[in-house]
Amino acid sequence: MYIKRFSIFDRVFHIFLMLTFLIQTATGFSRLFITTAWGKQLSSLFGGYESCGLIHRRAGMIMLAGFLVHIIYLLTRVNWQDLGESLFGPDSLIPNLDDVRHIWQRTLWTFGLGSPPELNRWAYWEKFDYWAVFWGMPLLAATGLMLIYPILTSRYMPGWSLNVAALLHKAEAILAVTYIFIVHFFVGHLRPTCFPMNEVMFSGGLALEEALEEKPAWVARLKTEGKLEAATANPPELWFRVVYFVFGYGALGFGLYMLINGLIYSPYVTLH
Repeated sequence: MYIKRFSIFDRVFHIFLMLTFLIQTATGFSRLFITTAWGKQLSSLFGGYESCGLIHRRAGMIMLAGFLVHIIYLLTRVNWQDLGESLFGPDSLIPNLDDVRHIWQRTLWTFGLGSPPELNRWAYWEKFDYWAVFWGMPLLAATGLMLIYPILTSRYMPGWSLNVAALLHKAEAILAVTYIFIVHFFVGHLRPTCFPMNEVMFSGGLALEEALEEKPAWVARLKTEGKLEAATANPPELWFRVVYFVFGYGALGFGLYMLINGLIYSPYVTLH
């Protein structure tokens, strides 16, 4: 028995974000490390230094458009007649006091001093993942647009603001890449409870046994509210699992390749 966690829109948007992020990482790193042999090799895959810049800017615009679509989607999901429950209830991604309590319980459990927390629909680390990306997007978008349109920016802001924008853009990009390719990949796919891959974002659902182990409070709430039967879903077909395993581990391998080479060549980062 499978329980549905993510809609088709959620899953398509996740794939969209994955692809645009990987393109941005590859084209951004090719320019960031252009003084190295690896940077030159990477940039050649996209047609050279200038071509990388063009692809990076266009992919950034597409990513920004997707982010705006996501904002609109979120607004349509809010129950305006019961705003408090909609924003701070168990189905919301906004952190609350339960998350603080769960972190404390997890800490005690780690040291053998208590039982693990009974998680609801969203775990505290999932909320952190979401908001880390959410708040990084406006900073990358704002600084990126300033660099794309420097003359327009200079009409309203001092020239030195472009240097600050370039520094912030690169720093946030490196932070995002490091976080995604280390923390997110490990939490998402390499934890003992989900190794070798957390399939839920691709398949849309997870087995009831897995849900009971990881999110018992969520399953109990669905039963209490009489929604468990409506939340059932069919398990993914074998061919579909093969496709998203190949795609997922391809993305994972590419991300680790970028991360390892980024660390190796980090002394040669160009900030101009």
